[in-house]
Amino acid sequence: MGNDDIESSANVARASMHSNEPDKAHIEVGRENIHNVVEPHDSYEGKHRFDPELTWTPGEERAVVRKTDLCLLTWLCVMFFGLQLDRGNLSNALADNLLEDLNLSTDDYNNLVFFLFAEFPVQILTKRYGFKNVLPFVMCAWSLVSTFQAFITNRAGFYATRALIGLFEGGFIPGAILMATYFYTSRELSVRLAAFWSTLNVARVISALLAAGLLEMRGIGGKTGWFWLFLVEGLLTFFIGVVSFLYLPTSPVGTKSVLFRSPWYTERQEAIMVNRILRDDPAKGLTSLKEPITVKDVKSAWGDKSMWGLYLVGLVAYIPATPVQAYLTLTLRRVGNFTTLQSNLLTAPSAALQIITMLALAYSSEYFNERAFHCLFGAFWSLPMFTGLLTMSDSGKEWERYALVTLISGYPYFHPLVSSWISENTFDVKKRAITAATYNVIVQLGSLAGSQIYRKQDGPYYKTGNTVCVSILAFSLVVFLVQRQWLALLNKRKACAWDAMTAEEKLVYQNDQEAREKDGNKRLDFRFAY
Repeated sequence: MGNDDIESSANVARASMHSNEPDKAHIEVGRENIHNVVEPHDSYEGKHRFDPELTWTPGEERAVVRKTDLCLLTWLCVMFFGLQLDRGNLSNALADNLLEDLNLSTDDYNNLVFFLFAEFPVQILTKRYGFKNVLPFVMCAWSLVSTFQAFITNRAGFYATRALIGLFEGGFIPGAILMATYFYTSRELSVRLAAFWSTLNVARVISALLAAGLLEMRGIGGKTGWFWLFLVEGLLTFFIGVVSFLYLPTSPVGTKSVLFRSPWYTERQEAIMVNRILRDDPAKGLTSLKEPITVKDVKSAWGDKSMWGLYLVGLVAYIPATPVQAYLTLTLRRVGNFTTLQSNLLTAPSAALQIITMLALAYSSEYFNERAFHCLFGAFWSLPMFTGLLTMSDSGKEWERYALVTLISGYPYFHPLVSSWISENTFDVKKRAITAATYNVIVQLGSLAGSQIYRKQDGPYYKTGNTVCVSILAFSLVVFLVQRQWLALLNKRKACAWDAMTAEEKLVYQNDQEAREKDGNKRLDFRFAY
């Protein structure tokens, strides 16, 4: 909020909802989005805390955000940690001759498509039955399968377990993102999503360290090292899933649980949470938390042309780093003659680097309230490194090659920014669930395409594959620029139509709640972020 907004808010201080009013010596806030105040639907779970006249101090708002970070964000990060353990341990297992033990080739390893089928069903179930029930359930399901993949002995078992893990994992990430949108404003979301994906990188580091030890257990009990890796990490994730059943809240006004017998927030804090979220995004109060998604909602989401460019971003922008990250341990063993232990330990720096670059990018994006150019920077990052790999000689220079691969793998991951960008520009809550799932499916399709770039006959230096990556990187830069200009053009058209209306017409337009629900992000008083 800018200084002008703060000064304006100070002049419109109102009585608080309860007798324990904030100190009037402090500047009151909560009025900068007062034009967004819309009476929530009767089925909205926080309706009893709605108060269009409520104000609060900056300190009070910081307190509820800190409490949300501590109670919700921290545990979502733990759940993300469990996701990465079971999703990333396959890469670690490659360093322990998994392919040879199961008589698989690297091309067989590439053929994993099953996770795509669950994205939309899980989102629909999440919207219908609530985050508290669906997210822990799918987590327990995939972790059990991940545990039992320790017992696979052939190609059929490999495909069966990977298919089931993918089916249960599908939809978890967009579901968790959608849950976060009910607790954070659009400006706060990008940094929190960056924290989610930072957790995935923390898991990469910890997983590499765990793998370095667990894979050394090869021979114990007559089992392979990857047997112990899958078994231990799968059971750990299952434990996280069970605790999540007992802990997760249903909404900002439903935070009591088996493990948390008292609400996270006081009554006033609940009121602050509800009203600040509704003033930032009135659409969240127009439907109940568990209102089911309809075919009409799907058509509306897929027909929204303002989202198409972001979907294309999801398809192409992450492809170049995909093969590098997926084959990092395998590449290290091939080009540098590193041991299994060394290969896993050498993946940690790239994960640590990406935590730093991703959080820095997210904080900068929030500070400057800008999306497109920050994502553009993240995409451009890897271009010089790929060029270096293409011009490097094929013999020797293992450590120089390792440095370039580490820098590529540690690029500023802008996926949290794009996810937040889509959420911010969607407006309607049910539509947001569909667009998030659609985007995630498209990202996974891009990852699938990326996993096919490095082929067996092109190894170990993958010159052809890296040339393809450079071409895709260049194309993604163009996509970002075009999407930015397209959203700017849509905003300009809206502004022209809005400015042509009289003050009375604008007031009637803003008070038409039925039109607000119907038009969504097509409204003349809605501006796309870019």
